[in-house]
Amino acid sequence: MRLYKQSWWKLLLVLTVALGSLCMVFLALKLDTSLPLDLFHSHSWLEYNDYDFGPESMCNCSAIQQGDREALKEAKLLTITKYFRKTIQIPDEYYINQTQDCRKFKSMRKYITFPLSKEEEDFPLAYSIVVHHKVQNFERLLRAIYAPQNIYCVHVDKKSQPSVQASIESIVSCFPNVFMVSQAVSVVYAGWPRVQADLNCMADLYKASAEWKYFINLCGQDFPLKTNLEMVRMLRSLKGGNSLESENLPAGKKWRITTVHKISNGTIKSTGKSKSQSPFNLPIKSGNAYIVVTRGYIRSVLEDTRIQALIEWSKDTYSPDEFLWATIQRIPGVPGSTRPHAKYDQTDINAIARLVKWRWHEGSQDSAVYPECQGSHVRSICVYGAGDLQWLLENHHLFANKFDTYRDPIPVFCLEKHLRQKALAESEAEDFFWSP
Repeated sequence: MRLYKQSWWKLLLVLTVALGSLCMVFLALKLDTSLPLDLFHSHSWLEYNDYDFGPESMCNCSAIQQGDREALKEAKLLTITKYFRKTIQIPDEYYINQTQDCRKFKSMRKYITFPLSKEEEDFPLAYSIVVHHKVQNFERLLRAIYAPQNIYCVHVDKKSQPSVQASIESIVSCFPNVFMVSQAVSVVYAGWPRVQADLNCMADLYKASAEWKYFINLCGQDFPLKTNLEMVRMLRSLKGGNSLESENLPAGKKWRITTVHKISNGTIKSTGKSKSQSPFNLPIKSGNAYIVVTRGYIRSVLEDTRIQALIEWSKDTYSPDEFLWATIQRIPGVPGSTRPHAKYDQTDINAIARLVKWRWHEGSQDSAVYPECQGSHVRSICVYGAGDLQWLLENHHLFANKFDTYRDPIPVFCLEKHLRQKALAESEAEDFFWSP
Protein backbone atom coordinates (compact mmCIF):
# COMPACT_ATOMS: atom_id res chain seq x y z
CA MET A 1 0.00 0.00 0.00
CA ARG A 2 2.88 2.37 0.90
CA LEU A 3 4.56 1.68 -2.46
CA TYR A 4 1.27 2.42 -4.27
CA LYS A 5 0.89 5.78 -2.50
CA GLN A 6 4.47 6.76 -3.32
CA SER A 7 3.91 5.93 -7.02
CA TRP A 8 0.71 7.99 -7.05
CA TRP A 9 2.40 11.06 -5.59
CA LYS A 10 5.31 10.73 -8.02
CA LEU A 11 2.83 10.65 -10.92
CA LEU A 12 1.00 13.68 -9.58
CA LEU A 13 4.29 15.55 -9.22
CA VAL A 14 5.30 14.74 -12.80
CA LEU A 15 1.91 15.91 -14.14
CA THR A 16 2.13 19.16 -12.16
CA VAL A 17 5.61 19.93 -13.49
CA ALA A 18 4.51 19.09 -17.04
CA LEU A 19 1.46 21.34 -16.79
CA GLY A 20 3.56 24.17 -15.39
CA SER A 21 6.01 23.82 -18.25
CA LEU A 22 3.22 23.98 -20.79
CA CYS A 23 1.90 27.16 -19.18
CA MET A 24 5.35 28.75 -19.32
CA VAL A 25 5.71 27.84 -23.00
CA PHE A 26 2.24 29.23 -23.72
CA LEU A 27 3.06 32.48 -21.92
CA ALA A 28 6.34 32.81 -23.81
CA LEU A 29 4.57 32.29 -27.11
CA LYS A 30 1.92 34.82 -26.17
CA LEU A 31 4.62 37.42 -25.59
CA ASP A 32 6.04 36.79 -29.04
CA THR A 33 4.16 39.46 -31.04
CA SER A 34 5.58 38.13 -34.31
CA LEU A 35 3.28 35.10 -34.11
CA PRO A 36 -0.14 35.25 -35.80
CA LEU A 37 -3.02 36.43 -33.66
CA ASP A 38 -5.25 33.54 -34.76
CA LEU A 39 -2.97 31.02 -33.05
CA PHE A 40 -4.17 31.87 -29.56
CA HIS A 41 -7.82 32.83 -29.68
CA SER A 42 -10.97 32.21 -31.65
CA HIS A 43 -11.79 35.85 -32.41
CA SER A 44 -10.50 35.66 -35.98
CA TRP A 45 -13.96 34.76 -37.25
CA LEU A 46 -15.14 38.18 -36.02
CA GLU A 47 -12.66 40.04 -38.20
CA TYR A 48 -14.22 41.89 -41.14
CA ASN A 49 -13.20 40.88 -44.64
CA ASP A 50 -13.82 42.77 -47.86
CA TYR A 51 -16.30 40.11 -49.00
CA ASP A 52 -18.48 40.96 -45.97
CA PHE A 53 -19.33 44.28 -47.60
CA GLY A 54 -20.62 45.74 -50.84
CA PRO A 55 -18.81 47.81 -53.47
CA GLU A 56 -17.45 50.19 -50.81
CA SER A 57 -14.87 47.48 -50.02
CA MET A 58 -13.02 48.47 -53.21
CA CYS A 59 -11.66 51.60 -51.53
CA ASN A 60 -8.44 51.78 -49.50
CA CYS A 61 -9.53 52.65 -45.96
CA SER A 62 -6.01 52.78 -44.52
CA ALA A 63 -4.97 55.38 -47.06
CA ILE A 64 -8.25 57.29 -46.63
CA GLN A 65 -7.69 57.48 -42.85
CA GLN A 66 -4.31 59.07 -43.55
CA GLY A 67 -5.88 61.64 -45.85
CA ASP A 68 -4.19 60.25 -48.98
CA ARG A 69 -5.40 62.37 -51.90
CA GLU A 70 -5.25 59.61 -54.50
CA ALA A 71 -7.28 57.23 -52.31
CA LEU A 72 -9.84 59.96 -51.60
CA LYS A 73 -10.12 60.72 -55.32
CA GLU A 74 -10.70 57.05 -56.13
CA ALA A 75 -13.35 56.82 -53.40
CA LYS A 76 -15.12 59.89 -54.77
CA LEU A 77 -15.14 58.47 -58.29
CA LEU A 78 -16.42 55.14 -57.01
CA THR A 79 -19.46 56.75 -55.36
CA ILE A 80 -20.71 58.28 -58.62
CA THR A 81 -20.65 55.09 -60.70
CA LYS A 82 -23.98 53.57 -61.69
CA TYR A 83 -22.94 50.15 -60.34
CA PHE A 84 -22.08 51.62 -56.94
CA ARG A 85 -25.29 53.66 -56.67
CA LYS A 86 -27.39 50.59 -57.49
CA THR A 87 -25.56 48.02 -55.37
CA ILE A 88 -25.54 49.97 -52.09
CA GLN A 89 -29.34 50.10 -51.97
CA ILE A 90 -30.47 47.33 -49.61
CA PRO A 91 -34.27 46.88 -49.42
CA ASP A 92 -35.97 46.67 -46.02
CA GLU A 93 -37.29 43.21 -46.90
CA TYR A 94 -33.72 41.89 -46.92
CA TYR A 95 -33.54 42.24 -43.14
CA ILE A 96 -36.94 40.61 -42.63
CA ASN A 97 -35.80 37.59 -44.64
CA GLN A 98 -32.32 37.34 -43.11
CA THR A 99 -33.56 37.45 -39.53
CA GLN A 100 -35.82 34.43 -39.98
CA ASP A 101 -32.83 32.49 -38.64
CA CYS A 102 -31.38 34.72 -35.91
CA ARG A 103 -28.39 32.52 -35.19
CA LYS A 104 -27.37 32.53 -38.84
CA PHE A 105 -28.00 36.29 -39.12
CA LYS A 106 -25.79 37.14 -36.13
CA SER A 107 -23.06 34.82 -37.37
CA MET A 108 -23.18 36.13 -40.94
CA ARG A 109 -23.16 39.76 -39.76
CA LYS A 110 -20.39 38.99 -37.23
CA TYR A 111 -22.05 40.41 -34.14
CA ILE A 112 -19.92 40.23 -31.01
CA THR A 113 -22.04 38.05 -28.73
CA PHE A 114 -19.73 37.81 -25.69
CA PRO A 115 -17.95 40.47 -23.58
CA LEU A 116 -14.52 41.17 -25.00
CA SER A 117 -13.11 42.01 -21.56
CA LYS A 118 -13.95 41.80 -17.87
CA GLU A 119 -13.66 45.57 -17.70
CA GLU A 120 -16.46 45.98 -20.26
CA GLU A 121 -18.59 43.27 -18.70
CA ASP A 122 -18.49 45.11 -15.36
CA PHE A 123 -19.49 48.46 -16.90
CA PRO A 124 -22.69 47.98 -18.95
CA LEU A 125 -24.18 50.89 -20.90
CA ALA A 126 -27.77 51.77 -21.82
CA TYR A 127 -28.72 53.11 -25.24
CA SER A 128 -31.79 54.82 -26.64
CA ILE A 129 -31.91 54.72 -30.45
CA VAL A 130 -34.56 56.83 -32.22
CA VAL A 131 -35.11 55.83 -35.86
CA HIS A 132 -37.55 56.80 -38.62
CA HIS A 133 -36.01 55.45 -41.83
CA LYS A 134 -32.84 54.00 -43.41
CA VAL A 135 -32.85 50.50 -41.91
CA GLN A 136 -29.35 49.73 -43.19
CA ASN A 137 -28.01 52.69 -41.20
CA PHE A 138 -29.70 51.36 -38.06
CA GLU A 139 -28.47 47.79 -38.44
CA ARG A 140 -24.87 48.82 -39.06
CA LEU A 141 -25.03 51.19 -36.08
CA LEU A 142 -26.43 48.45 -33.83
CA ARG A 143 -23.76 45.99 -34.96
CA ALA A 144 -21.01 48.54 -34.27
CA ILE A 145 -22.15 49.25 -30.69
CA TYR A 146 -23.60 45.86 -29.76
CA ALA A 147 -22.29 44.04 -26.68
CA PRO A 148 -24.26 41.45 -24.66
CA GLN A 149 -23.72 43.25 -21.33
CA ASN A 150 -25.26 46.49 -22.67
CA ILE A 151 -28.98 47.18 -23.07
CA TYR A 152 -30.72 48.89 -25.99
CA CYS A 153 -34.13 50.53 -26.40
CA VAL A 154 -35.24 51.22 -29.98
CA HIS A 155 -37.91 53.78 -30.85
CA VAL A 156 -39.32 53.74 -34.38
CA ASP A 157 -41.37 56.79 -35.37
CA LYS A 158 -45.05 55.85 -35.60
CA LYS A 159 -45.15 57.61 -38.99
CA SER A 160 -42.45 55.34 -40.42
CA GLN A 161 -43.15 53.10 -43.39
CA PRO A 162 -44.52 49.66 -42.41
CA SER A 163 -41.47 48.00 -44.00
CA VAL A 164 -39.17 50.06 -41.75
CA GLN A 165 -41.11 49.09 -38.64
CA ALA A 166 -41.23 45.41 -39.61
CA SER A 167 -37.53 45.26 -40.54
CA ILE A 168 -36.33 46.86 -37.32
CA GLU A 169 -38.64 44.70 -35.21
CA SER A 170 -37.20 41.63 -36.96
CA ILE A 171 -33.62 42.71 -36.21
CA VAL A 172 -34.44 43.55 -32.59
CA SER A 173 -36.12 40.16 -32.05
CA CYS A 174 -32.76 38.43 -32.53
CA PHE A 175 -31.20 39.94 -29.38
CA PRO A 176 -32.28 39.38 -25.76
CA ASN A 177 -30.89 42.73 -24.60
CA VAL A 178 -32.44 44.83 -27.38
CA PHE A 179 -36.12 45.77 -27.23
CA MET A 180 -38.69 48.05 -28.84
CA VAL A 181 -39.89 50.99 -26.74
CA SER A 182 -43.10 50.23 -24.86
CA GLN A 183 -44.81 53.36 -26.19
CA ALA A 184 -43.85 54.85 -29.55
CA VAL A 185 -44.84 58.37 -30.64
CA SER A 186 -45.12 60.29 -33.92
CA VAL A 187 -41.95 62.38 -33.90
CA VAL A 188 -42.22 65.99 -35.08
CA TYR A 189 -39.09 67.91 -36.03
CA ALA A 190 -38.33 70.58 -33.36
CA GLY A 191 -41.42 69.49 -31.41
CA TRP A 192 -41.98 67.91 -28.02
CA PRO A 193 -42.50 64.32 -29.35
CA ARG A 194 -38.77 64.11 -30.15
CA VAL A 195 -38.06 64.49 -26.44
CA GLN A 196 -40.91 62.15 -25.50
CA ALA A 197 -39.37 59.38 -27.61
CA ASP A 198 -36.19 59.51 -25.52
CA LEU A 199 -38.13 59.88 -22.26
CA ASN A 200 -40.09 56.71 -23.02
CA CYS A 201 -36.86 54.80 -23.67
CA MET A 202 -35.29 56.26 -20.53
CA ALA A 203 -38.18 54.94 -18.44
CA ASP A 204 -38.06 51.51 -20.10
CA LEU A 205 -34.30 51.18 -19.69
CA TYR A 206 -34.44 52.29 -16.06
CA LYS A 207 -37.04 49.61 -15.29
CA ALA A 208 -35.41 46.90 -17.38
CA SER A 209 -32.06 46.81 -15.55
CA ALA A 210 -30.42 48.30 -12.49
CA GLU A 211 -26.92 47.36 -13.65
CA TRP A 212 -26.08 49.89 -16.37
CA LYS A 213 -23.84 52.83 -15.50
CA TYR A 214 -24.35 55.42 -18.26
CA PHE A 215 -27.10 56.34 -20.71
CA ILE A 216 -26.35 57.39 -24.30
CA ASN A 217 -29.04 58.45 -26.77
CA LEU A 218 -28.59 58.07 -30.51
CA CYS A 219 -30.43 58.51 -33.78
CA GLY A 220 -30.27 56.22 -36.78
CA GLN A 221 -27.67 58.34 -38.60
CA ASP A 222 -25.09 58.34 -35.80
CA PHE A 223 -22.02 56.14 -35.78
CA PRO A 224 -19.36 55.46 -33.12
CA LEU A 225 -15.82 56.79 -33.26
CA LYS A 226 -14.64 54.66 -30.33
CA THR A 227 -14.71 50.98 -29.39
CA ASN A 228 -16.86 49.84 -26.48
CA LEU A 229 -13.76 49.48 -24.29
CA GLU A 230 -12.60 52.99 -25.16
CA MET A 231 -16.04 54.31 -24.25
CA VAL A 232 -16.04 52.47 -20.93
CA ARG A 233 -12.65 53.91 -20.02
CA MET A 234 -13.65 57.43 -21.05
CA LEU A 235 -16.85 57.17 -19.04
CA ARG A 236 -14.99 55.87 -16.00
CA SER A 237 -12.71 58.89 -16.26
CA LEU A 238 -15.75 61.18 -15.83
CA LYS A 239 -15.93 59.89 -12.22
CA GLY A 240 -19.70 60.09 -12.05
CA GLY A 241 -20.01 63.25 -14.11
CA ASN A 242 -22.14 63.81 -17.22
CA SER A 243 -20.92 65.04 -20.60
CA LEU A 244 -23.19 67.16 -22.76
CA GLU A 245 -23.42 70.60 -24.28
CA SER A 246 -24.75 73.12 -21.74
CA GLU A 247 -24.23 76.86 -22.21
CA ASN A 248 -26.00 80.13 -21.67
CA LEU A 249 -28.94 80.52 -24.05
CA PRO A 250 -28.04 82.89 -26.91
CA ALA A 251 -30.27 85.93 -27.31
CA GLY A 252 -31.18 84.76 -30.81
CA LYS A 253 -32.77 81.59 -29.41
CA LYS A 254 -34.82 83.09 -26.58
CA TRP A 255 -37.96 83.24 -28.73
CA ARG A 256 -38.03 79.45 -28.57
CA ILE A 257 -38.89 79.51 -24.86
CA THR A 258 -40.79 82.79 -24.54
CA THR A 259 -43.52 82.04 -27.09
CA VAL A 260 -46.12 79.26 -26.97
CA HIS A 261 -45.84 76.74 -29.83
CA LYS A 262 -48.31 74.11 -30.98
CA ILE A 263 -48.11 71.18 -33.37
CA SER A 264 -50.49 71.44 -36.32
CA ASN A 265 -50.62 69.02 -39.25
CA GLY A 266 -47.29 67.50 -38.35
CA THR A 267 -45.36 70.76 -38.01
CA ILE A 268 -44.68 73.04 -35.07
CA LYS A 269 -45.97 76.62 -35.23
CA SER A 270 -45.93 79.68 -33.00
CA THR A 271 -49.25 80.83 -31.53
CA GLY A 272 -47.90 84.30 -30.79
CA LYS A 273 -48.81 83.95 -27.10
CA SER A 274 -46.22 84.61 -24.44
CA LYS A 275 -45.08 81.83 -22.14
CA SER A 276 -44.81 82.03 -18.38
CA GLN A 277 -41.48 82.07 -16.53
CA SER A 278 -39.73 78.71 -16.15
CA PRO A 279 -40.67 76.77 -12.98
CA PHE A 280 -38.62 77.53 -9.87
CA ASN A 281 -36.99 80.30 -11.96
CA LEU A 282 -34.63 77.69 -13.36
CA PRO A 283 -32.07 79.26 -15.73
CA ILE A 284 -32.70 77.81 -19.18
CA LYS A 285 -29.50 76.63 -20.87
CA SER A 286 -28.68 75.87 -24.49
CA GLY A 287 -27.51 72.47 -25.69
CA ASN A 288 -28.45 69.70 -28.10
CA ALA A 289 -30.49 66.52 -28.21
CA TYR A 290 -27.65 64.08 -27.50
CA ILE A 291 -26.24 63.33 -24.09
CA VAL A 292 -23.97 61.03 -22.09
CA VAL A 293 -25.34 60.86 -18.54
CA THR A 294 -25.30 58.66 -15.46
CA ARG A 295 -28.09 56.41 -14.23
CA GLY A 296 -28.57 58.92 -11.41
CA TYR A 297 -29.27 61.71 -13.91
CA ILE A 298 -31.96 59.51 -15.53
CA ARG A 299 -33.47 58.78 -12.13
CA SER A 300 -33.74 62.53 -11.53
CA VAL A 301 -35.40 63.04 -14.92
CA LEU A 302 -38.01 60.43 -14.02
CA GLU A 303 -38.57 61.31 -10.35
CA ASP A 304 -37.39 64.84 -9.41
CA THR A 305 -40.43 67.12 -8.96
CA ARG A 306 -38.50 70.17 -10.21
CA ILE A 307 -37.64 68.34 -13.43
CA GLN A 308 -41.18 67.06 -13.83
CA ALA A 309 -42.40 70.66 -13.65
CA LEU A 310 -39.75 71.73 -16.17
CA ILE A 311 -40.83 68.94 -18.52
CA GLU A 312 -44.47 70.08 -18.41
CA TRP A 313 -43.44 73.69 -18.99
CA SER A 314 -41.27 72.68 -21.97
CA LYS A 315 -43.99 70.87 -23.91
CA ASP A 316 -45.17 73.96 -25.82
CA THR A 317 -41.74 75.39 -26.63
CA TYR A 318 -39.76 75.18 -29.87
CA SER A 319 -37.06 72.50 -30.11
CA PRO A 320 -37.11 71.57 -26.41
CA ASP A 321 -34.50 68.86 -27.02
CA GLU A 322 -31.96 71.66 -27.50
CA PHE A 323 -32.40 73.09 -24.00
CA LEU A 324 -34.07 70.54 -21.70
CA TRP A 325 -31.13 68.18 -21.06
CA ALA A 326 -28.72 71.14 -20.91
CA THR A 327 -30.90 72.84 -18.29
CA ILE A 328 -31.27 69.68 -16.16
CA GLN A 329 -27.47 69.34 -16.20
CA ARG A 330 -27.22 72.63 -14.24
CA ILE A 331 -29.88 71.90 -11.59
CA PRO A 332 -28.35 71.50 -8.11
CA GLY A 333 -28.61 67.98 -6.73
CA VAL A 334 -28.87 66.18 -10.06
CA PRO A 335 -26.19 63.43 -10.10
CA GLY A 336 -23.27 64.41 -12.32
CA SER A 337 -24.51 67.98 -12.78
CA THR A 338 -22.47 71.18 -12.68
CA ARG A 339 -23.21 74.65 -11.30
CA PRO A 340 -25.27 77.02 -13.48
CA HIS A 341 -22.51 79.66 -13.51
CA ALA A 342 -21.14 80.41 -16.98
CA LYS A 343 -17.66 79.22 -15.96
CA TYR A 344 -19.07 75.68 -15.95
CA ASP A 345 -20.48 75.95 -19.48
CA GLN A 346 -19.57 73.12 -21.83
CA THR A 347 -19.66 73.32 -25.62
CA ASP A 348 -20.49 70.48 -27.98
CA ILE A 349 -16.82 70.42 -29.00
CA ASN A 350 -15.63 69.96 -25.41
CA ALA A 351 -18.31 67.41 -24.50
CA ILE A 352 -17.86 63.81 -25.67
CA ALA A 353 -21.47 63.09 -26.65
CA ARG A 354 -21.60 63.98 -30.35
CA LEU A 355 -19.41 65.42 -33.11
CA VAL A 356 -21.40 67.41 -35.67
CA LYS A 357 -20.24 69.72 -38.46
CA TRP A 358 -22.52 72.70 -38.93
CA ARG A 359 -22.25 74.49 -42.26
CA TRP A 360 -21.84 77.95 -40.72
CA HIS A 361 -18.87 76.85 -38.58
CA GLU A 362 -16.95 75.15 -41.43
CA GLY A 363 -14.06 76.71 -43.30
CA SER A 364 -10.40 76.65 -44.22
CA GLN A 365 -9.51 79.72 -42.15
CA ASP A 366 -8.04 79.49 -38.66
CA SER A 367 -11.19 81.14 -37.31
CA ALA A 368 -13.36 78.21 -38.49
CA VAL A 369 -14.40 75.63 -35.89
CA TYR A 370 -13.66 72.70 -38.20
CA PRO A 371 -12.64 72.02 -41.82
CA GLU A 372 -15.14 72.03 -44.65
CA CYS A 373 -17.52 69.10 -45.06
CA GLN A 374 -16.30 66.58 -47.62
CA GLY A 375 -19.75 65.06 -48.16
CA SER A 376 -23.08 66.87 -48.47
CA HIS A 377 -25.43 68.83 -46.20
CA VAL A 378 -28.89 68.14 -44.76
CA ARG A 379 -30.47 70.94 -42.69
CA SER A 380 -27.03 72.61 -42.58
CA ILE A 381 -25.47 69.49 -41.02
CA CYS A 382 -22.62 67.70 -42.79
CA VAL A 383 -23.38 64.18 -44.05
CA TYR A 384 -19.86 62.86 -43.89
CA GLY A 385 -17.84 61.75 -46.88
CA ALA A 386 -14.60 59.76 -47.03
CA GLY A 387 -12.59 62.99 -46.82
CA ASP A 388 -13.96 63.66 -43.32
CA LEU A 389 -12.70 60.38 -41.88
CA GLN A 390 -9.22 61.52 -40.84
CA TRP A 391 -10.67 64.53 -38.99
CA LEU A 392 -13.36 62.43 -37.31
CA LEU A 393 -10.83 60.00 -35.86
CA GLU A 394 -8.70 62.84 -34.50
CA ASN A 395 -11.48 63.95 -32.15
CA HIS A 396 -12.36 62.69 -28.66
CA HIS A 397 -16.13 62.29 -29.16
CA LEU A 398 -17.84 58.92 -28.71
CA PHE A 399 -20.15 59.37 -31.71
CA ALA A 400 -20.54 61.51 -34.81
CA ASN A 401 -23.53 62.60 -36.88
CA LYS A 402 -24.56 62.35 -39.79
CA PHE A 403 -23.85 59.28 -41.91
CA ASP A 404 -25.91 57.93 -44.79
CA THR A 405 -25.11 54.45 -46.09
CA TYR A 406 -27.73 54.85 -48.82
CA ARG A 407 -25.79 57.76 -50.30
CA ASP A 408 -22.17 57.06 -49.38
CA PRO A 409 -21.36 54.01 -47.22
CA ILE A 410 -17.59 54.46 -47.47
CA PRO A 411 -17.15 56.47 -44.21
CA VAL A 412 -19.20 53.89 -42.28
CA PHE A 413 -17.37 50.99 -43.95
CA CYS A 414 -13.97 52.39 -43.01
CA LEU A 415 -15.07 53.13 -39.45
CA GLU A 416 -16.51 49.61 -39.12
CA LYS A 417 -13.21 48.02 -40.17
CA HIS A 418 -11.15 50.38 -38.02
CA LEU A 419 -13.24 49.86 -34.87
CA ARG A 420 -13.56 46.09 -35.23
CA GLN A 421 -9.82 45.64 -35.77
CA LYS A 422 -9.13 47.85 -32.76
CA ALA A 423 -11.68 46.08 -30.53
CA LEU A 424 -10.23 42.65 -31.28
CA ALA A 425 -6.68 43.93 -30.70
CA GLU A 426 -7.78 45.41 -27.36
CA SER A 427 -9.30 42.08 -26.39
CA GLU A 428 -6.04 40.29 -27.21
CA ALA A 429 -4.14 42.77 -25.04
CA GLU A 430 -6.33 41.99 -22.00
CA ASP A 431 -5.43 39.47 -19.32
CA PHE A 432 -4.13 36.33 -21.04
CA PHE A 433 -6.08 33.98 -18.83
CA TRP A 434 -9.40 35.82 -18.56
CA SER A 435 -12.04 33.86 -20.46
CA PRO A 436 -15.43 35.47 -21.30
